[in-house]
Amino acid sequence: MSDKTAGIAVAVLTAAGSGTRLGARCPKALVEVGGESLLHRAARGLLASGVIDHITITAPGPEVDRFTAEVVDLAGEGAVAVVAGSPDSRQASVALGLDAALKARPEAEVVLVHDAARALTPPDLIRRIVAAVRAGHDAVVPGLPVVDTVKEVTDEGERVERVVGTPDRARLRAIQTPQGFARATLEAAHRLGALRAADEAQAARDDAALVEAMGGRVVVVAGDPLALKVTTPLDLALAEVLARREGIRS
Repeated sequence: MSDKTAGIAVAVLTAAGSGTRLGARCPKALVEVGGESLLHRAARGLLASGVIDHITITAPGPEVDRFTAEVVDLAGEGAVAVVAGSPDSRQASVALGLDAALKARPEAEVVLVHDAARALTPPDLIRRIVAAVRAGHDAVVPGLPVVDTVKEVTDEGERVERVVGTPDRARLRAIQTPQGFARATLEAAHRLGALRAADEAQAARDDAALVEAMGGRVVVVAGDPLALKVTTPLDLALAEVLARREGIRS
């Protein structure tokens, strides 16, 4: 568990995705990688970091009992709880999870928001995110340098797009989770951005965007290639190889 002198840390683990793009016949978080569901693997990784005192999982509404059973072996001493997410947006689900997590541990000072789809995230990355928040940064995200050339485009119709710009990739980062926040910062960001949560098209793509929208400062620390997001069948195939490979870092 975390150093109590440094403040309690809790995590909201978002797991309400349907798995449509993955072609799954079950909620995405229950898809197995290396013989273990994404949900269980992600929650286990958070606890293995040694810096997370409580996890609240946001599940599809009808699946709360099923998700609870999936992580029952990790739930000792109130370490893990499952609540229903929102059908409206990821942002709305995180807001529900945040409320539940802070009710479970009202003394929490650090909050992480993590995607179950990034189930291979090394515990060391989780520790570094928490450490950066405890060092005084209100919002911390892990990121990797962008290796592809990126083009900004506009729709030209007839299945073609016109290039309107080429950003300098040296200044771009591909952002991962977990994202870490000072509790007061994340609460304020969700409160100020609450009206956006009812519509997925208007909702924030990640929690750091909510902090940015209210004028907050977000910093980036080095991410990890293992924190890849499992979204497509190709992602799943890669994650399967990585999960079965000996020597995955802890």
